[in-house]
Amino acid sequence: MSENIKEKIENALDEIRPFLQKDGGDISLIEIQKNTVKVKLEGACSTCTINQMTLKSGVEMTIKKHAPEIQNVINIES
Repeated sequence: MSENIKEKIENALDEIRPFLQKDGGDISLIEIQKNTVKVKLEGACSTCTINQMTLKSGVEMTIKKHAPEIQNVINIES
């Protein structure tokens, strides 16, 4: 994994983080494997009933905008 990809993904998460924090949540980058990013929704986002929609429509879309080579975003639950 290049440092450039990680930086792009961190920039994407920084873009979406304020929206999650406004609702009492947050997100962390766990791992990047080839073209899959693993994240962890935290706080209110971890128990939110629409977190899969948030993950797909918000987080995944934003990450793909910054790093088009990423194909999947997966939420790791604790």
